Amino acid sequence: QLQLVESGGGSVQPGGSLRLSCSASGATFRFFAVGWFRQAPGKEREGVACISGTGGTTNYTNHAKGRFTISRDNAKNMVYLQMNSLKPEDTAKYYCAATQKNYFPWRICSSAEYLDVWGQGILVTVSS
Repeated sequence: QLQLVESGGGSVQPGGSLRLSCSASGATFRFFAVGWFRQAPGKEREGVACISGTGGTTNYTNHAKGRFTISRDNAKNMVYLQMNSLKPEDTAKYYCAATQKNYFPWRICSSAEYLDVWGQGILVTVSS
């Protein structure tokens, strides 16, 4: 059974950068599409960036476009989220999630209901 563990979170000043990592184990990772989601206090969980199993297709939601980049290395069972030009409104708990269903990344990013396996989440705080 697939298991996901996030790392790389922390505190950063506005305008700074962070790279989140998601390490997978327990299954053949290239068969899983992956999404990064986030949830701020009092708000619903929302999609940030998603990637197909091969890495050939990606999708970004509006608040991520132009600032965040999702990538994966299936040989290492890793997915990354490079976050640049961070804003205070990016403060949230970030989750890595995956599904083996054959959804396009744009659909995965549209709702948490399309993901089956979730990591425990990691905090990102953007503050001066």
